[in-house]
Amino acid sequence: MDKVLNGITVLDLTRVLAGPFSAMMLADMGADVIKIETPGAGDDSRQFAPMLNGESCYYMNLNRNKRGITLNLKSSKGKEIFKKLVAKADIVLENFRPGVMDRLGLGYEDLSKINPHIVYGCVSGFGHYGPYSQRGGYDIIGQAMGGLMSTTGWPDTGPTRSGTAMSDVLAGLSVTIGVLAAVLNARETGRGQKIDVALVDSTVASLEIINQIYLATGRIPERIGNRYESCYPYDSFKASDGDLVIACGNDNLYQKLANLMNQPELIIDSKFDTNPKRVENHEPLKKIVERWTVQYKRDELVDMLLGAGIPSGPINTIADTTKDPHIAGAREMFVEIEHPVAGKMKLTGSHIKFSNSKTGVRTPSPILGQHNAEVLIELGYTSQQVQAFTKAGVI
Repeated sequence: MDKVLNGITVLDLTRVLAGPFSAMMLADMGADVIKIETPGAGDDSRQFAPMLNGESCYYMNLNRNKRGITLNLKSSKGKEIFKKLVAKADIVLENFRPGVMDRLGLGYEDLSKINPHIVYGCVSGFGHYGPYSQRGGYDIIGQAMGGLMSTTGWPDTGPTRSGTAMSDVLAGLSVTIGVLAAVLNARETGRGQKIDVALVDSTVASLEIINQIYLATGRIPERIGNRYESCYPYDSFKASDGDLVIACGNDNLYQKLANLMNQPELIIDSKFDTNPKRVENHEPLKKIVERWTVQYKRDELVDMLLGAGIPSGPINTIADTTKDPHIAGAREMFVEIEHPVAGKMKLTGSHIKFSNSKTGVRTPSPILGQHNAEVLIELGYTSQQVQAFTKAGVI
């Protein structure tokens, strides 16, 4: 099967998570992604746990399917090599603090003179303009200032960071969407453009109804645990041996639940007969539902609910997820690969599936500078020049 982004070349200057996540998606979809790292050190995440045989699983997951070179962008020869790469590329991704690439003479305006079609995607904490643009940006800051932490957790806990780096992931998804749209536009217009994505903006955009509650009513949304602001019962519930979620997103589903519980009187109860009333009276309704759910084992209960047409699912541990026959099996969300140093290992698979194109993990992440000679020779440099660049610290 063809790779959907076959023929697209991406220069990946990014480090750690948001940018590498974007470049990983592009590589999974078939783009030729050339990861460019600092000679000697490389991406900061090469040092992030967990480690296998001295290699970072954090790095290996986010940088599979990429070719890797090292390049000193502060040297004149390094800049020369980078500009030659830009002349043949479609996309540049970077997540330096705003202004760093401009000071190197490698910002969007500089690169667009070399290649007018170039699409330049940049990810930063606060974006490339505005009063906070020069602040350092990390995921936890994006979650804090974007409002996510203030609404995550329970009423009696403090603001809570989500279990994974959601601001980084949201920014990575956003810049991917932006650069692909810009590539399409460049094919129509002949001009690339700069895509400016901020962790904080991406977090704010993700809060959808949370923002609207305040904008429409003036009420500041608070931490409400696992229930949803807009409908009920849409929450987590205890079974006799674990926890599950039940998602009754409309009156019909609620009526099915009441009948399954053998409590049809709940359908006409004046406290629960409409969705707004159920949201308002969620506390007594949760107690009623949970008195029923605790009588059953979790998986038995999920099967009963699904059999009655009510959306439900177990609250899995990561161990559960990696063994799930749908997620891990049919959907191939965990794949085994052989890394030249780490050895045999499993990575998270690609979540985007195409009907006529293959996505997924084809090659392991590169060892630092692994493809220096290969990429530079493709640019027209000789083996002797590559050796000279190595001795001079250019690569």
